[in-house]
Amino acid sequence: MNYFVTGATGFIGRFLVARLLKREDARVFALVRSGSEYKLDALRRRLGVDADQLVAIHGDINEKLLGVSKRDQDDLTGQVDHFFHLAAIYDLTADENTQRYTNIEGTRQTLKLAEKLQASCFHHVSSIAAAGLYDGVFSEDMFEEATGLNDPYLLTKHESEALVRQESTLPWRIYRPSMVVGHSETGEMDKVDGPYYLFKFIQKLKDVLPNWMPLIGVEGGKFNIVPVDFVADALDHIAHQEDGNGECFHLTADRSYSLGEMMDVIAGAAQAPRWPVKLDNSLFDAVPGIVKKGVSAMTPKMVLNAALENLDIPPSAMQFLTFPTEYDNRKAKAALADSNIDAPELQSYIQQLWDFWENHLDPDRGERKDELQPLPTLPERVEGKVVMVTGATSGIGKATALKLARAGATVLVIARTAEKLDETLHEIDQLGGTAQAYSCDVSDLNSVDQLVQQVIADHGHVDVLVNNAGRSIRRSVVHSFERFHDYERTMQLNYFGALRLIMQLMPGMIERGGGHVINISSIGVLTNAPRFSAYVASKAALDAFTRCAASELAHEGIRFTTINMPLVRTPMIAPTKIYNHVPTISPTQAADMICDAIVRQPKRIATNLGIMGQVMHFLTPKVTETIMNTGYKLFSDSAAALGGKENTPKKISREQAAFSRLFKGIHW
Repeated sequence: MNYFVTGATGFIGRFLVARLLKREDARVFALVRSGSEYKLDALRRRLGVDADQLVAIHGDINEKLLGVSKRDQDDLTGQVDHFFHLAAIYDLTADENTQRYTNIEGTRQTLKLAEKLQASCFHHVSSIAAAGLYDGVFSEDMFEEATGLNDPYLLTKHESEALVRQESTLPWRIYRPSMVVGHSETGEMDKVDGPYYLFKFIQKLKDVLPNWMPLIGVEGGKFNIVPVDFVADALDHIAHQEDGNGECFHLTADRSYSLGEMMDVIAGAAQAPRWPVKLDNSLFDAVPGIVKKGVSAMTPKMVLNAALENLDIPPSAMQFLTFPTEYDNRKAKAALADSNIDAPELQSYIQQLWDFWENHLDPDRGERKDELQPLPTLPERVEGKVVMVTGATSGIGKATALKLARAGATVLVIARTAEKLDETLHEIDQLGGTAQAYSCDVSDLNSVDQLVQQVIADHGHVDVLVNNAGRSIRRSVVHSFERFHDYERTMQLNYFGALRLIMQLMPGMIERGGGHVINISSIGVLTNAPRFSAYVASKAALDAFTRCAASELAHEGIRFTTINMPLVRTPMIAPTKIYNHVPTISPTQAADMICDAIVRQPKRIATNLGIMGQVMHFLTPKVTETIMNTGYKLFSDSAAALGGKENTPKKISREQAAFSRLFKGIHW
């Protein structure tokens, strides 16, 4: 029997393909994009099948007739028994246009291809999202009754299903899985989604509260959850039933969980505080509207988003915490009656989900203590690895390059000046280390492109990238009105240059199944330091990119670390004499922070001073702003910042000395 599958290398697709290939004389033709063949190769190895059983059909869901060649179309015409359409965007954070084009237009082109191939049956894997936010029980016969389709994800799942119902000339069957989580036996999952957004919050509660402490939760919305192995088993079984064309099947669990119940179940697996008491949602209806509005006004959107970001929860997921819909699954139950296939209760496999998340998907797993698996040493982490360090001829970069070379890494030292590169290479050679120098102006994007091409030609890949090269400018905003180029220069090097390196090296890291990017940011991003608007803004941009990319690439084995570096005694800060009176660390100490990042692979490293500054800005923004403004007024711009030259240090005033001592008294 022959099958055509879109989304074969996706999460549900991988398990479905495994079921299909167990059938006698089964062949699966899998749509695969150019450059993603390695995913299909990995699936073949996983399943122990060859290229004749799992056949690659090159194309793209976003192209006409999926971009399948005329030759492949001719070869497959009349040969496909079952056409499974799984490819879609299942991402609440994706933009509306992308979701519309892939989920709706992609389905239209998939239908046209299936019709052209004269497939015997078209199987559309939709979602319970097609029901929208329907308030009540949504049955398998219902479709037009869907409500609350304002969200792009809900809308596109509904409209793509409508295409199949209204335009398909082939016999069709529609399947609506509920929230799909990991495998019920192994916990295997490919990304954080759905209920997993609550895992970090529960883990943080576990870290700060004893597990015997009972908590009061709320009922919240309804969550219907099924493991991926149930979905794959059910799809495979129902698709091969004689009856079922023109029908829709809810691949759902028999019961849904309220938000409070689900959190209590997860907390049990995490050994975190439980939620034995849940407040009924109706209690909140008694709260006067004016009070609700007042509370809402006291919770600015930026504060809420900051809290959600700290918990790795996309703001778009918040609307589903009060999800109102439950699902009738009588048709699916009848179709599965003779199969022994049934959705297990969440309690029976939640421990497997939690353990897999903690070991594979938790973005902070590298920095959490594990006495059974002690952290590797720096030599164990970098020996035989290729590590690129930008700005490696002085200060932090040079100290880092020397430490990494001593630990056994192949260090690629990057800087603009060839003479200084030679000096660094000589010092590494004296240590018995291995290094290669490359001259590159990281602010010149063409130069970065040439650098990466040469590095790939010489070494094939980079395992660890340390974005250390940077430009700092200390100048008040009021003295920058005619100096817009200050902001352009800092962005060009600190953001665009670093970003270009990441984007050029990332494909190789993904292909190899792992990599580590360390971005040297600044304490100023946490403390909002006056006079550094150009510098801090450029570093903050890189921070924001890093947080987004880390969420997208965690399942690919890519780690990102941001180091909010405190002041370091380097030539870059020498012209600013006030720094003689505030806490600084040495380049060697800074290099130790980078090496620590390589060993532990945390999401962020910051000093207590930086963390305190961030907390103060969050809890007491006005007071903190007043303190920072006082310091700003006490210390004037340097002569260099005002356009002159500063040759001799000026004696600081009593007030300035007192303000400096305030920060010297804070240790980190």
